[in-house]
Amino acid sequence: MKNSPSTTERIEMHRKMVLVRRLEERLGELHKAGKTRGPIHRCDGQEAVGVGATAMLATSDYVTSTHRGHAHYVGKGLGVHGIAAEILGRETGYCGGRAGHMLIGEKASGVIGGNAIVGASIPAATGMALSIQVRGGSDVAMCFFGDGAAQTGICHESMNIAALWKLPVVFVLEHNQYGLTVHHSVQSPVADLSIRGAGYAIPSEIVDGNDAVAVYRAVATAVERARRGEGPSLVEAKTYRMQGFSTSDMGGYQGEEDLAAWAARDPIKVSFASLVDAVGQERLEQVEQEAVAEVDAAIEAALEAPLPTFAVFEKTAPYAESF
Repeated sequence: MKNSPSTTERIEMHRKMVLVRRLEERLGELHKAGKTRGPIHRCDGQEAVGVGATAMLATSDYVTSTHRGHAHYVGKGLGVHGIAAEILGRETGYCGGRAGHMLIGEKASGVIGGNAIVGASIPAATGMALSIQVRGGSDVAMCFFGDGAAQTGICHESMNIAALWKLPVVFVLEHNQYGLTVHHSVQSPVADLSIRGAGYAIPSEIVDGNDAVAVYRAVATAVERARRGEGPSLVEAKTYRMQGFSTSDMGGYQGEEDLAAWAARDPIKVSFASLVDAVGQERLEQVEQEAVAEVDAAIEAALEAPLPTFAVFEKTAPYAESF
């Protein structure tokens, strides 16, 4: 079992985190300029979870995302050009510009369309895991969800049936401290939500969600356990949402001390510091510059791409005969 990433894999994880960060920054700018359709849910500060948790997955493994899923998309292998085009509602996007930023899906990469329903990714991944088991495959289903979704009934129902049937599913809890604008301390009587796994005989682990390597190691162990037919695992990644709930969030509820403390442990800074001795500052800076340029090119290409076209449905009389 390989549960630690190689240096090459760590460089790729670093690159993907920079891709996501730059994408979030550009989307924030575009929203202010009125060029996005509706608010954008950014994941600045959470990149290590989405990228680290997906880095060991095969293309055939399944991932369900959330409304804050850009790191999940990039981590699972979706290209930033298709993502940017989809978010900007262009025909060249993964879903032809019709899905927007929350609903992106790409069957070939195992990314099942996201959704805006809190907690809905959890039963979806559990159902996928059941289909894998029924078909006798060795693939794994992984679902991402937040501390807010962890309070939903469907979360507990899914974990119960996953454990009972030993389904190959990995539950990745991105504990970013806030559900909408409400701090986790007034949502749950326990600080560590992963302790609930014990109630379903699900092995659980708490990791530093701002350390991509730590996330990788914990999730890799869970993935291998699922592949062996030993059932689900729960990984709680402690992280922090550095931006508002969405680009329409007025903010003001996050303490300056908390923001400063978490900014000091920015996942990209943590990754850079852990790689610089082995790779060198010049090489890492080049990787970052290339990632930024890739995102900027993707945004510009998307803005120039055509909008989707829609077929016109004409009613005929009598109405029922048109079906």
